[in-house]
Amino acid sequence: MRRSLVVIAVLACVAFVGASWASQKVDLTVYTGSGPGSVYFAVGSMLAKVLNDKGQLVSAKGVTSGASVANIRAIDKGDAHLAIAQNDVTYYAWKGIVRFKEPIKTVRGIATMWPEPLQIVVRADSPIRTLQDLAGKRVVVGAAGSGVEAAASAILKAAGLWDKITKINQSFEEAAQSFTLGQVDANIAVIAYPAPAINMIDVQVPVRLIPIPDEIVKKLHAEGYPFYVKVRIPKGTYKGMDSDVETIAVKSTLVCHKDLSPEVVYEVTKMLFINTEELAKAHQVANQIKISEALEGMQLPLHPGAIKFYEENGIKVPAELRM
Repeated sequence: MRRSLVVIAVLACVAFVGASWASQKVDLTVYTGSGPGSVYFAVGSMLAKVLNDKGQLVSAKGVTSGASVANIRAIDKGDAHLAIAQNDVTYYAWKGIVRFKEPIKTVRGIATMWPEPLQIVVRADSPIRTLQDLAGKRVVVGAAGSGVEAAASAILKAAGLWDKITKINQSFEEAAQSFTLGQVDANIAVIAYPAPAINMIDVQVPVRLIPIPDEIVKKLHAEGYPFYVKVRIPKGTYKGMDSDVETIAVKSTLVCHKDLSPEVVYEVTKMLFINTEELAKAHQVANQIKISEALEGMQLPLHPGAIKFYEENGIKVPAELRM
C-alpha cells in the first residue's frame, strides 16, 4: 500500500512538472518599424498583442527598430525572432547584395502581406512636378539602413539622380517635422497608403505625390529588381492630392529565424491570417492580408511551419520556396 502511494505521488509530481513546462510559452521578440508613424510598427505591435492574447505556444513583444535592413540583420544576429521587412530587402539579404556584403541564410519567409508603394511627397504648391525636378533639392531618403533608403537609392540611381540630390537620413517622425518646417523639399516613404507618416504632414501642409514613369520601372526590372510592381494611388488619399498618381511598390513580408520550431511558426502563421480584423484596428492596411496572396512576391524560402499551414489550407507552395 505504501509503495502504491509513493508511485502515485511520483506520478503526480511528474504530471505537475510536465504541466508547468507545457504552460510556459516561447518568448518572441518582434522587430517592427521606426516608430508610431510606421505602418510596420502599428501592425507589428498589434500582431505581438494578438500572439500574447490568443497564442497557445508563444508570447511576443513588439519593439521599434531601424526598419527593414536592420530587421533582417537582427534576425541574423538572433536579436529578433520575427520581423517585418520589404520583399526587396529580403531579396538583397538572401543574395548578399546592395546593403548586404554577404548572403544572410538564417532568415525564412512566413508571408507577404500588403503592397507598399514608393511615395515621393512634396508640398501641393511645390514647383517639383517630375523625378528630374528633384535634382539639386533636399530629399529625405529614409532612416539610415532602412528599406526606404534601399528603395530610394535604386529608383533615384535608375533616374540618374542619386548623386544630384542632398540626401537626408531621417525617421518618419523626423521627416514629417523637417517637411512641415520647410527644411526639406521632398520626402520619400515606402509605405502602405494612406500612411500615418504622411498624414502627420498633410494635417498641417497639403501635399502631392510625384509619379514614377514607366521607363524607370522597365529599367529597374532590366537591372535585376524583379520585385517592383506598378501601383496607382487614388486622388484624395492625402489632403492636397487632386489626381491619381502612378508609382511602384514592394510587398511587406513577415519573416522569422530559421531555427524557430515548426510548431511555433505554424501558430504565428495561423494567428496572422485568422486575426486580420484585429490587426486592422491598428491600421486598415491589414485588411489587405489574404492567404490567397500570401506567396505573391515572396523572395525567401518559406519556414517549414508556414509551409505546413499553407498546405493544410489548400495553398500550393512552389518548389522554389522550399528549402
